[in-house]
Amino acid sequence: MSFKTILTAKENQTGTISLNRPKQFNTFSTKMAEELNEALLQMEQDEAIQVVIVRGEGKAFSTGVDVSEFEGKTPSEYHAWIKLMGEMHLTIASMGKPVIASIHGFAVANGAGLLAAADFAIASEETKIGTSAINVGLLCSGPIAPLSCFLPKKKALEMLLCGEMIDAKEAERLGILNKVVPLEKLKEETEAFARKLIDKSPVAVRVGKEFYYEMMDMTFRQKLVLADEVLARLCTTEDALEGVSAFLEKRKPEWKGR
Repeated sequence: MSFKTILTAKENQTGTISLNRPKQFNTFSTKMAEELNEALLQMEQDEAIQVVIVRGEGKAFSTGVDVSEFEGKTPSEYHAWIKLMGEMHLTIASMGKPVIASIHGFAVANGAGLLAAADFAIASEETKIGTSAINVGLLCSGPIAPLSCFLPKKKALEMLLCGEMIDAKEAERLGILNKVVPLEKLKEETEAFARKLIDKSPVAVRVGKEFYYEMMDMTFRQKLVLADEVLARLCTTEDALEGVSAFLEKRKPEWKGR
């Protein structure tokens, strides 16, 4: 399938999706939101891909939603439009493959939402991140929903209600980013992070991601019950047997993906 607002590529077991509206700073149009979700699902089904990277063309990762689409909608139309803009959260959470956001320039509003939706995030040093919809009388309620899972209450409310930008180092300190690197090393470092995941058992990575998202809404006791079930299932896989044998024999494992 050919896309109009994104670019896709596949190399070294990694699928890359590039937001491609650089003149609009990769703001989310309806078309781009639809195509992003479609590309993610396609890569989830591609057996040659183990990790997905999402990045932005031009000067920014993404600066939010395209406000040219804002006016003239009925309440039900606004609801459908807003739901589509945040659909990436559920799409990425439903995928067995890890998704890494590779951030530069600005990740603002829905761009910050995509950053929050991703399983991992690497950013360049100059990156600014913000949930700034409050500044135009709206709320970045979509991005704050996943961010609030790990941000302290006061910081989450500050981001939601003050709308100020934070820099990459502060975002890393808060746990929003995994790593901050010089801009010229962003691609290299993102691919190196992807390689760490590719080098692990594909079965364990997939099951581990599914376990994480499933346990998020559980009580502590339910999490422990699920954890035991997940590990017991993994113990019977070919990859687990190979991994333990390789460890005992002091060699690199050869994963079968089963």
